[in-house]
Amino acid sequence: MKVQVVLLLLLLTCLCPSTAQGSFGNCCLGYVRKMRSSMKRHIENYRMQETDGDCNIRAVVLLMKKRAGQAKQKTICTNPEHKWVQDVMRNVDRKNGIIN
Repeated sequence: MKVQVVLLLLLLTCLCPSTAQGSFGNCCLGYVRKMRSSMKRHIENYRMQETDGDCNIRAVVLLMKKRAGQAKQKTICTNPEHKWVQDVMRNVDRKNGIIN
């Protein structure tokens, strides 16, 4: 009887999602290396992803303009240390009237 209880508890523990692992629902798992100039014109905004919480890598998430018929806004994950990404961020800030 004790063995069955232990096995049941072990099974339930395995089925429950671990809070230490977190979820990757809104996290970038990798980066794009480069982007065509034509695509850069469609960037509407960006957000920073930090390594705290659920996400494992630091990233700049580029938010693209939503096209007619799209269900949700397309996002592209980029490396914040690349110069072209910093230039894109500066251009978006300038376009949105944000002064740094």
